[in-house]
Amino acid sequence: EKFRTLKTEGNDFVKQGKYEEAVNKYSECMKLNTEECAVYTNRALCYLKLCKYEEAKQDCDHVLQIEDSNIKAFYRRALAYKGLQVRKKNMAGI
Repeated sequence: EKFRTLKTEGNDFVKQGKYEEAVNKYSECMKLNTEECAVYTNRALCYLKLCKYEEAKQDCDHVLQIEDSNIKAFYRRALAYKGLQVRKKNMAGI
């Protein structure tokens, strides 16, 4: 029950564009249940929005270990890799 409440609060924060707050709610969810893939893919989305690509990749990797055909995890991991590549290029250009 607490898990569902936290997840809903996290989803509401995402809708409001409050990604930092959503990350905190999803992280609390993970303390209660580490097997719920949606929480990880949701948090990965928040990390992408916050340009925290490494963290997003780690969440997606975790999901894919549990559920190796999770489309959201594949897609968001690809976005994370893309973000990391762009960042690397930008660093090289400085």
